Amino acid sequence: QVWLVESGGGLVQAGGSLRLSCAASGRIFSMLAMGWFRQGPGKERVFVAAISRSSSNTDYADSVKGRFTISRDNAKNTVYLQMNSLKPEDTAVYYCAARGTMAPATTYTEYDYWGQGTQVTVSS
Repeated sequence: QVWLVESGGGLVQAGGSLRLSCAASGRIFSMLAMGWFRQGPGKERVFVAAISRSSSNTDYADSVKGRFTISRDNAKNTVYLQMNSLKPEDTAVYYCAARGTMAPATTYTEYDYWGQGTQVTVSS
């Protein structure tokens, strides 16, 4: 079992930045590939970014490439999502996810564990 707790969401103006954190417990964090997904109002949950166990591989949705950066600190059992140049269309609930494999994944069905989500609202 893995427990994930997100934090760092909030209200920010367009062009601003936020850093989301996701703290993990329950299994050896370094054995987990991690991902971030988001779900806007009335929309499906979609992939944002993912990172492999060792941080050697990362992947991003086209909509966030060049603006968002995923990273992890295995010593702190935490994965981060640095979000810069935020746009109103980035408004969503952001979810952290974990899977017990080496490689990251881009579809939500490939993840086994989920956090409760943190709200990000970008005003224009």
